[in-house]
Amino acid sequence: MFGPVADDDVEAVVALWRACDLTRPWNDPYRDVADARLGETSTVLVGRATRDLPEAASGDGGAVRAGEVVATAMAGVDGHRGWLYYVAVDPRLQGSGTGRATVVAAEAWLAAQGARAVRLMVRSTNDAVRGFYERLGYADQDCVVLGRPLGAPDARDAGR
Repeated sequence: MFGPVADDDVEAVVALWRACDLTRPWNDPYRDVADARLGETSTVLVGRATRDLPEAASGDGGAVRAGEVVATAMAGVDGHRGWLYYVAVDPRLQGSGTGRATVVAAEAWLAAQGARAVRLMVRSTNDAVRGFYERLGYADQDCVVLGRPLGAPDARDAGR
């Protein structure tokens, strides 16, 4: 079950992003959540466990409780393309189909917003995640992502 992030979810969302090694010192994850929530063409979708899972069923790290935040995807539309960021699945549930369900939910949200294509960025060193997206039909778009900060003091390292 996926829905928009709520105020009470923010701490769990940031903790999940950190557990999945998605945060970087130059990007404040709390600001990223707040900014996505402000936009009419962006959101943070949150997936919750639909039932309790004992430790044995959830892998290492303990039990999963019904209602617990276990997946996220930040999604936004730039007027033509949809973009995905912060796609995260609780490490206890990785390999269970939760990642696929998260991407499907985010793609559906983007399509409902009018996006005609979807893009995402994966660090070039992250072979496991690249393989995950390739299995979902994503392919290298033969382009190079360029960027630069826009000069605000808090953006000096943005875009790395």
